Amino acid sequence: MSRLFGTDGVRGLANVDLTPELALAVSASAARVLAEHDRSHRPVAVVGRDPRASGEMLQAAVAAGLASAGADVLQVDVMPTPGVAYLVDNLGADLGVMISASHNPMPDNGIKLFAAGGHKLPDDVEDEIEAGMDAKLDRPTGAGVGRIYTVPDALDRYIEHLLAASPQRLDGLKVVVDCANGAAWAAAPRAYREAGAEVIAIHALPDGENINEECGSTHIDGLRQAVLTEGADMGIAHDGDADRCLAVDANGNLIDGDQIMAVLALAMKDRGELVQNTLVTTVMSNLGLHLAMREAGVTIRTTAVGDRYVLEELRNGGYSLGGEQSGHVLLPSHATTGDGLLTAMGLMARVAATGKSLAELAGVMQRLPQVLVNVKVADKARVAKASSVNDAVAEVEAELGETGRVLLRPSGTEQLVRVMVEATSEAAAEAAANRLAGVVSAVS
Repeated sequence: MSRLFGTDGVRGLANVDLTPELALAVSASAARVLAEHDRSHRPVAVVGRDPRASGEMLQAAVAAGLASAGADVLQVDVMPTPGVAYLVDNLGADLGVMISASHNPMPDNGIKLFAAGGHKLPDDVEDEIEAGMDAKLDRPTGAGVGRIYTVPDALDRYIEHLLAASPQRLDGLKVVVDCANGAAWAAAPRAYREAGAEVIAIHALPDGENINEECGSTHIDGLRQAVLTEGADMGIAHDGDADRCLAVDANGNLIDGDQIMAVLALAMKDRGELVQNTLVTTVMSNLGLHLAMREAGVTIRTTAVGDRYVLEELRNGGYSLGGEQSGHVLLPSHATTGDGLLTAMGLMARVAATGKSLAELAGVMQRLPQVLVNVKVADKARVAKASSVNDAVAEVEAELGETGRVLLRPSGTEQLVRVMVEATSEAAAEAAANRLAGVVSAVS
């Protein structure tokens, strides 16, 4: 049977795949597992959600499940995912539950769990929770039943944290923020204003049904137009749960996660905060980022695709900055998970501190054209071992030299091999990718 927990918690179509019954069972089991691990006190859990309609239903089920197993619940209601992670630590809780499907369409939803301190639950604990969902255990009664409370100053606490972590006030900046009608609708505009920026908020009126609908980091055109119309210095785009951000410059040009990391890495290096002058990224980051960082004296360490692998490398090496091209940036000194608001404030702070435009700052990195071709295969393992494929890759790499790159990556869920090529021109990248895709296809 497939594992219930995916790379980002439990996710599915709300009320079909992810039902109230499932949410109750997961949360009740999580509370019992926590109690088993530490019997010194009654477990306390922070529960938050994004504004999608099904979140209200699932939050009620999660709270009921936790309380039925004897855990006290601190409800923070609509809050960015990184805000929930922060509040787990700030409030001294044992568990955090975020109900969100991030950038997914409104009908979907998800449950993401955080351990004490706001850290992602280890896989073995998730497995223990899943295994205990069908257990028939005695439930507490009387005073042993958990209580459910609200935290009226939850947003205030998170905003104070963001302001304290920002390296620079944002006075003089005019910024458009696209809140994706999601979890950041209140937090982001307020945080940026309190940091000193003039803020124009768009898609900041969630109604439960419009989250991610033609807005946010997955639909950037609305932000581009607003920045140009308002004559703003820059724009920030969040996703539904605000654990990531992308940006646009004053001309409406996209600034992706790689460029954001380049700007932040140089800013942190200048302040002496970039540990071992090292940036951690995945293998999918653009070669342009590697070339720019090499020029700036910054070492790049690469990981497999996925923020969990970036976070693991950050912890193992004690590094201070990492992330993905998608705009999921990790700053371990200030957050235990990706925080789009914290990332945006760092980016805006660099503009304010230097007096340079975002376009100029991001221009330190030139994105090389990147072409990705998905090739259906019968056997991924056979492709990996094929000498014809390895020889073709070596031949293309030799032709591209230091201004190009080849990456062949098997899909984790399908019989696909992803062929990615970067080159100095779109035509060269496309030609090389198609050539390699033909070789891969011939093997299977």
